[in-house]
Amino acid sequence: MKIAQIYTGCLAQGAYYIESNGEVAIIDPLREVQDYIDRAEKDNAKIKYIFETHFHADFVSGHVTLAEKTGAKIVFGPTAQTNFDALIAEDNQVFTIGNITITALHTPGHTMESTCYLLKDENGKDHALFSGDTLFLGDVGRPDLAQKGNITEKDLAGFLYDSLRTKVMTLADDVIVYPAHGAGSACGKNLSKETVGTIGNQKETNYALRANMTKEEFIKEVTDGLLPPPAYFPLNVKLNKEGYENIDNVIKNSAKPLSAEEFELLANETDAVILDVRHQSEFSKGFIPQSIFIGLGGTFAPWVGALIKDIKQEILLVTPIGEEESTITRLSRVGFDNVIGYLDGSFETWKKSGKEIDVLNAISVAALEEKIAENPLIFDVRKPGEYLSEHALIAENTPLDYLNDHISQFPDKKPFYVHCAGGYRSVIAASILKARGFHNVIDILGGFDAIKNSSIEKSAYVCPSTL
Repeated sequence: MKIAQIYTGCLAQGAYYIESNGEVAIIDPLREVQDYIDRAEKDNAKIKYIFETHFHADFVSGHVTLAEKTGAKIVFGPTAQTNFDALIAEDNQVFTIGNITITALHTPGHTMESTCYLLKDENGKDHALFSGDTLFLGDVGRPDLAQKGNITEKDLAGFLYDSLRTKVMTLADDVIVYPAHGAGSACGKNLSKETVGTIGNQKETNYALRANMTKEEFIKEVTDGLLPPPAYFPLNVKLNKEGYENIDNVIKNSAKPLSAEEFELLANETDAVILDVRHQSEFSKGFIPQSIFIGLGGTFAPWVGALIKDIKQEILLVTPIGEEESTITRLSRVGFDNVIGYLDGSFETWKKSGKEIDVLNAISVAALEEKIAENPLIFDVRKPGEYLSEHALIAENTPLDYLNDHISQFPDKKPFYVHCAGGYRSVIAASILKARGFHNVIDILGGFDAIKNSSIEKSAYVCPSTL
């Protein structure tokens, strides 16, 4: 038996490759599937099943393409309905892969079709639970994404409580837990950075698995403090239910090199967003006016989904040289398939053409300290939890996720300053603000990491896990 967790950091997502005696199961694959096929060929094995723990909201899964390429059967849990051929498992249905078995455990709550998969080893012993978004390490899946008709988030939270108590917490303490997400995912509130745990460890450390927790307490704690989900979530669910275009075709249609003149013409003739994915330090020194920065070095795809929102939006790319196809691939992971070309030769091509460029003004924290007596306007674009944990007293919280809700707070003419934790999100925010005409925005270099070590007055620190 071979189990491999294939973790994609920029999505905070774990897919799984399981092989036994020449047969393979894939759980929650990424949209680009060639790696799974290559692994199976290397093992001289055949991919037999593709298990989906639920209809993912935060990425486009690879189940449809992988089934087309391999003939493997797609498996969803009870109550799932799809527009493509799939096996809808019954609760406790057993699937054989080589010398092991995988049992579908229907665990509604995060969504109604949510299903965990219990792997029993060659001796029939419970070995591992692929818990999807039902159980994370340190948290459970948010129960507000699949509200329909009369089913409320509190109803779903109640279902989740029952699922955890009857299907998950009854497993032995040494059963390994392989979740679908880790820290950084928007599918839960406080996920651990760890990506592999055990049932016993989660019973001891996960607030949602407290032994003496009532259903009422669970519902209150799980639903408390949930922020609105990113706008692209329902659009990704729709793709995962109804199917989507093969990623090979997406890359073929999108990877079109453009000269500066062609790039400018397309930008003028379409409503395309110019998306610059270079490092923030490179972007700040020079970029095409009206560009939006979302760098590949951060949690790229989720920020694209959260900020551009409409997956049908046309996009023109400025990427590091050689990163064009990988950028298109990473966009397609969250359903953004409408890249209409990229600037051939990256930003240097634009500069050499003599066309207009823009720059982002920045200030060091040391220089900012000298201006504090003037009561400068400072905006902190971190998440509310980060802000509450500790912040500069003079700063307002305008989270990047909801920047549009705070536009009226930014002055038209007076200089103002933005920061995040380290400098990635603040440059995204500044690029959006500049594109909207706020050329008086100034980025604080080093973000709150630098402010913490300055004389700028700050709030008392509160451990984020206690908020």
